[in-house]
Amino acid sequence: MTVTEQLEILRRGAVEVLLEKELQEKLEQSVRTGVPLRIKAGFDPTAPDLHLGHTVLLQKLRQFQLLGHEICFLIGDFTGMIGDPTGKSETRKALTREDVSRNAETYKEQVFKVLDPEKTRVVFNSEWLSPLSATDLIGLAAKYTVARMLERDDFSKRFANQLPISIHEFLYPLIQGYDSVALKADVELGGTDQKFNLLVGRELQREWGQTPQTVITMPLLEGLDGVNKMSKSLGNYIGINEPADDIFGKVMSVSDPLMVRYYELLSDTPLAELNKLKKELEDGSVHPMEAKKALGRELVTRYHSAADAARAEENFVSRFRDNQMPDAMPEVRISAAAEPGAGTTLLCKLLASASLVKSNGEGRRAIQQGGVKINGERVSDEGLEIACTGEYILQVGKRRFAKVVFE
Repeated sequence: MTVTEQLEILRRGAVEVLLEKELQEKLEQSVRTGVPLRIKAGFDPTAPDLHLGHTVLLQKLRQFQLLGHEICFLIGDFTGMIGDPTGKSETRKALTREDVSRNAETYKEQVFKVLDPEKTRVVFNSEWLSPLSATDLIGLAAKYTVARMLERDDFSKRFANQLPISIHEFLYPLIQGYDSVALKADVELGGTDQKFNLLVGRELQREWGQTPQTVITMPLLEGLDGVNKMSKSLGNYIGINEPADDIFGKVMSVSDPLMVRYYELLSDTPLAELNKLKKELEDGSVHPMEAKKALGRELVTRYHSAADAARAEENFVSRFRDNQMPDAMPEVRISAAAEPGAGTTLLCKLLASASLVKSNGEGRRAIQQGGVKINGERVSDEGLEIACTGEYILQVGKRRFAKVVFE
C-alpha cells in the first residue's frame, strides 16, 4: 500500500499519533528501502485471561502486521513482577515469578487468535532486564529526574495526598522505556493511560543515540455498561475465552453507539464499508440488530469458529426472538435429602447453588428486579420456596440458564 493508504488504516481508532509526521517519514523510508518497521506493544501478564479491551492493541498490531511490518509482542515477565503503577492510588502487590510465568503462557495461546503466529516475534523483557547489574540500573535511573516522574498524574496525586510511592515504582516507566531501547522500536502502541511511559521510551532512545519511536495511543474500551473501562472486576467484560453463546449474546446486549465503537476498534471491516454502515444506521436502511449480529458473528468466528458463530446466532434468535430455551444448558443435580427444612428450599438459595448468582443476597435482588424465571414463568416473590423434587429450568437475566434436578 501507499504511505497515504497505510496512514489511513493506522489512524483508525487511535487517540493520538506522536508524532504523525515522524510516522509518515518512517513509512516512506520503509516503502523506499523495503525494510519493515519494528512495532512494539507490551503486555504485563498480571491476569491469565484476556478480554476484548485487551484486544484493542492486538487489533492495531494486526493492522501493522497485514501491512508487512515486524510485530514484537512483548510479554513483561520482568516488569510484571514490579507492577505497573499506572492509575493506581496505592502500591500494587508484586506478583511472583511463578504467577507471571503461568499467566505468560496463557497469553501466548490467546494472542494468536488475533495475530499471525508465523509473523509475530514474541519476546520476554527478562531477556535483557534480568542481566542488568546494580551499576546498570543506577545508570538507567540517572537518565530521568524525580521532578519529571512527579509529572505523572497518579504519582502527583499520591504525593499531594501524602500517600506512599515506593522507589521501585519510579523504575517501572524507565524499564518500560528501556524495552524500546533493547528492541530498537520504531513504533510503540499503548492505551491512553500509558502515554507517560511511552514517551519515556522516546527520551531513553535519544539517550542511547536511537531515532525516537513514534507513539500511538489507543482508547480504553468501554465495557458492556457503556461507561466504565472494560474490566473483569466490574463484570462488564467480554472474555475471548468465553463460550461462543456468551460472546454472541453479550455483543447483542451492547448499546447502538457502543456497537459502532466496537466495530471501529475490534472489527476487520474495511474503513469504506464501516463508513457506509454508519450512514446506513443513521438513515435507518440497516437495523442496529442486524449490525450487531454481523459483529457477533465476526468475533465468535475469530475466537472460536465460523460453525460456532452460526450456532450461537441460531441459539440467540431461538432464545430471544422466539422465546425458546437454549438447546443445551448446565445441569445441576442436588440431593433432596441434604436440603434442610420440610422438603423445600428458598429460590434465592437454589439460584446460588446452580451458580446463576454469587450469593443468596444477589439472588433476592435478581428476583426483586424481575430478572428470574422458573420454567419460563417470571417470579417476583423473593421469599419463594421450591419443593425439593423433580426438575426446574431456572433463568437469570437473558443469558444465564441452568437445569436443576433433585435426586
